[in-house]
Amino acid sequence: MKSVLFVCTANMCRSPMAEGLFRALVSADSNSWRVESAGVAAFEGASATLKAIQTLAEKGIDITQHRSRPIDRALMQEFRLILVMEHRHKQLLQAEFPQYADRVYLLSEMIGRDEEISDPAGGTLDEYRQTAAEIEKILHSGYQRIEKLAQG
Repeated sequence: MKSVLFVCTANMCRSPMAEGLFRALVSADSNSWRVESAGVAAFEGASATLKAIQTLAEKGIDITQHRSRPIDRALMQEFRLILVMEHRHKQLLQAEFPQYADRVYLLSEMIGRDEEISDPAGGTLDEYRQTAAEIEKILHSGYQRIEKLAQG
C-alpha cells in the first residue's frame, strides 16, 4: 500500500487541506493509498479551521470530520512518505527521528522546488484559496514522484 502523511504546524489548515485534496486526487484508486495528516505542534482533536473547511467545500471536498493530531514516532514509522510545508518542519522531523529522515520532503520538492507553503492561519478566505491552489498544483504536477516515493 502507498502511504503519504502531510505535515504542517497545527494540523488545522495546510495539512488537512493537502490531505483532502490528495484523497480527492486518488479517489479512483483509494484502496491502494493511505493518506493522513498531522502537525509538529498540534493538539489532539481540533477540527480544521472554518476557512480550510469552506475552501475545500468549494471544491466539493468535505474535511469536516478531520481532527488534528501531533506527529509521533509511530506515524513516522507507518508512513513511507512524509510531506511537510516548511523547512523548519523538515529539520525538526529529521532531527527528532533521524532513522526516518529519508522519508521527509518539502511538498514543493515533489516538483523540483525548495519553497515553503505559506500558512494561511488567521488570513482571509482568499489567502486560504491561494494556499489550496498552490498545494493542489503541486499534488497534480508532482503526482508521479509522490506515487513513487509513497510505495512501501
